[in-house]
Amino acid sequence: MIRQIARILIAATSLLAVNPLYAVPGQSGNDSAVATGLTNVGPALVVISAAAALLLTLMFRSSVTQLIRFVTSEVGKRRVAKILAEKSSSVLDDFILPGAFGGLTRIDHAILTSGGIICIQTKHCNGIVFGDPDEPQWTNVDGVQRRKFLNPRIQNEGRTKALQLAAPNVPIANLVVFTGAIQFTSPREKNVIHVRELESYISKFTFGPSKIEDWDAVWLTVKATVLNDEASRKDFDAQLSLG
Repeated sequence: MIRQIARILIAATSLLAVNPLYAVPGQSGNDSAVATGLTNVGPALVVISAAAALLLTLMFRSSVTQLIRFVTSEVGKRRVAKILAEKSSSVLDDFILPGAFGGLTRIDHAILTSGGIICIQTKHCNGIVFGDPDEPQWTNVDGVQRRKFLNPRIQNEGRTKALQLAAPNVPIANLVVFTGAIQFTSPREKNVIHVRELESYISKFTFGPSKIEDWDAVWLTVKATVLNDEASRKDFDAQLSLG
């Protein structure tokens, strides 16, 4: 749509330049025959003004949609963080670790439980979500809007491995938490839940047998690996922009 509007603007501008009716003084080849005033350029200006107004409307609407999506996503993350904080004092939110395959990775949440660490990614969507567990991309349909996004289970698996590097031999679980008013078109994997299920999920979740004796030491090790300086944040943002 924006490209179409741009073509209208270009066409209208060309009309001003080449059509004798809309030419500016000195360009028609007959200066004495050119009238002054806005009556000669009125039609082209109307086209340009209308197209520009429509373009600005679409751009503004797109910006508002992105802003709303960002805000609601952040609200969802805070809701998850609040639930985790009520469950345990050993929680990390929005932190950066060295990536499992190089570079840096940012983890939404991690919580230490009695048998291991749960690595959590939050995803905000409204409408319908569908996609197979092993598909690289899932689809979200919200009204007339349709968009694809990375499979959060696969995406969070890389983050889980980064956390595993920070805490070797410690059981790490991959959990995806959706926020928003969503529906799934097929049965979900056990590690894909809605935020309203989070508290119950953590209470009932169990890891297999573990030989870890000092969980406090484990958590201190993880916290020591976190890159919370400003330089790491800037490096991670730069990494995102290159990606």
